Amino acid sequence: MAAGGGGLFRALLASPHPAWRQAHSGTRGHLKPEYDAVVIGAGHNGLVAAAYLQRLGVNTVVFERRHVIGGAAVTEEIIPGFKFSRASYLLSLLRPQIYTDLELKKHGLKLHLRNPYSFTPILEEGTGGKVPRSLLLGTDMAENQKQVAQFSQKDAQAFPRYEEFMNRLVSAIDPLLDAAPVDMMAFQRGSLLQRLKSLSTLKPLLQAGLTLGAQLPQYYQVLTAPITKVLDQWFESEPLKATLATDAVIGAMTSPRTPGSGYVLLHHVMGGLEGKPGAWSYVQGGMGALSDAIASSATAHGATIFTEKTVAKVQVSNGGRVRGVVLQDGTEVRSNVVLSNASPQITFLKLMPQEWLPEEFVGRISQLDTQSPVTKINVAVDRLPNFLAAPSAPGGQPLPHHQCSIHLNCEDTHLLHQAFEDAMDGLPSHRPMIELCIPSSLDSTLAPPGCHVISLFTQYTPYVLAGGKAWSEQEREAYADRVFDCIEAYAPGFKASVVGRDILTPPDLERIFGLPGGNIFHCAMSLDQLYFSRPLPLHSSYRCPLPGLYLCGSGAHPGGGVMGAAGRNAAHVVFEDLKNM
Repeated sequence: MAAGGGGLFRALLASPHPAWRQAHSGTRGHLKPEYDAVVIGAGHNGLVAAAYLQRLGVNTVVFERRHVIGGAAVTEEIIPGFKFSRASYLLSLLRPQIYTDLELKKHGLKLHLRNPYSFTPILEEGTGGKVPRSLLLGTDMAENQKQVAQFSQKDAQAFPRYEEFMNRLVSAIDPLLDAAPVDMMAFQRGSLLQRLKSLSTLKPLLQAGLTLGAQLPQYYQVLTAPITKVLDQWFESEPLKATLATDAVIGAMTSPRTPGSGYVLLHHVMGGLEGKPGAWSYVQGGMGALSDAIASSATAHGATIFTEKTVAKVQVSNGGRVRGVVLQDGTEVRSNVVLSNASPQITFLKLMPQEWLPEEFVGRISQLDTQSPVTKINVAVDRLPNFLAAPSAPGGQPLPHHQCSIHLNCEDTHLLHQAFEDAMDGLPSHRPMIELCIPSSLDSTLAPPGCHVISLFTQYTPYVLAGGKAWSEQEREAYADRVFDCIEAYAPGFKASVVGRDILTPPDLERIFGLPGGNIFHCAMSLDQLYFSRPLPLHSSYRCPLPGLYLCGSGAHPGGGVMGAAGRNAAHVVFEDLKNM
């Protein structure tokens, strides 16, 4: 039912960023034979890396294979008149230094902060003429406690203590995001000077330990235990536990009962915007507007960005050092430094000549866990959903709950686990976990008057169906119909409001956005693939086995989400290395 259209690309070329307009188009930019640095992929991390390098005086070019920049942080007009954040859809994790250093507000970034931010309607019969219950959470703790008290007075009292507990863990982990992990390779095998330098990278780890103090064992459990175990120690009401647990499994092929799921929750609550910890927002104009602002900042300082220019391979000198890239059309571009914003799998298994990489390294890259449960469905509707638990206003204008992340099929954690179990059997979930967002509730530029765009982030769906079957068009449509049936139960009339839809299963996310296995983090955010071990042990400092090649995307520390930290950190590592060349 999705309609094609190039309206977004035309709109981007007409956007109010003169420097970006000049460098954006592959037909207008002037490609030089040599640059100080080449960035593969114009996803948000690649753009951040380019912007920092260019500000540091490193002449940088970015090559993007698609017709539009942004990677997963992109806006596309799939259905005429409706502009979708087609993959990623919310902003919170963007590092505050990036927001400030790159002057993103000056370059056109506008945010719509959400408060309240979470709405969980309950699928139940109302009693005594009342509507079904729901859980609405925002920044007002007293109001949150009233909401939670509908389900448990005990939980209402515990909720502020839980938030304080988690916030302390966030404050301890936060500094680790903004620096390269301890360079274990340098620490073990480097020169004395390299070893001394690597010791300085221990500082954030030591600070984290000091912040957590005597409670370190309790926080260790949060990072390693199933999130159900952690939440059961705090709360008794299932709607609250399930709502909180969604952040522990979103985007991950894990159950709330999977050990280590607590870290994924932490990863999703450590954000903040405009000085407000934990804030989430919609980006005016969709997530592509964030990528536009970063690109504008980069090009304003002289970086060059080309779309529809695919890098075919990384070139290596006879001495075993990077010397540039070759584009798909055969054009050679020389550079002593190449940063790959592509996944580790694409970077090392497709773009790199295999003879220059250690065999063991290649084998371990090929074994990275990239399982993804996600099917993203973008929906155009002619009116807002009218939830039984929170009826719409007579005039159809958005109400506070419409701006939230709306959690469906999240009445209890058992439902989430059962949805996961279905996928483990090779089946799309019979009752999938659904996060429904309506960015047009705060940003009217995304849809025609009276209409709205809806983002459905759903799971669990396997990459390959039972029996080794690939997804067919019939199965894709059948799954979307099942999701719509679920929404209809909470908001009767939803299906009749649908104008069109765009269904992206894990193979679709891989094909369109280059996400291996459809994984939004490039590879799983499990404890064995984090920090020292992202993407692999001894290869977590953005540097690669081949001198001059660096990772700067979500497959590097600190991982996925629209954070920009990997791009920023990688740029600083590259700059230090260039100074020492």
